[in-house]
Amino acid sequence: MAQEQPAGDGGTAPDPWDGVELDEDFVRAAETSEPSARARMLAARWRAERPEPQPWRADKPPAGWFFSRSRRRRRRG
Repeated sequence: MAQEQPAGDGGTAPDPWDGVELDEDFVRAAETSEPSARARMLAARWRAERPEPQPWRADKPPAGWFFSRSRRRRRRG
C-alpha cells in the first residue's frame, strides 16, 4: 500500500516509512496524550459560559427520610 514517490532522475525513490515498525511498546512509551472528544467539547463550552456549581450528590433523598419519626426514635433511645 505504500506509494513510491518519483525521484528526480526519472526512477522511483523508496518510501522512508517502509522500514518503520510502530509496535505496542513504542505506542505505550509515548509521552503525550490527547484529551478525549468529550473533554475537548466540555472545555470549549465552559470557556464560553461557566457551569453553575452542583453539589457533589445532586440526588435528593425521598421526602421525609431525614426527619422521619422512626429516625427520631432511634436517636433518642
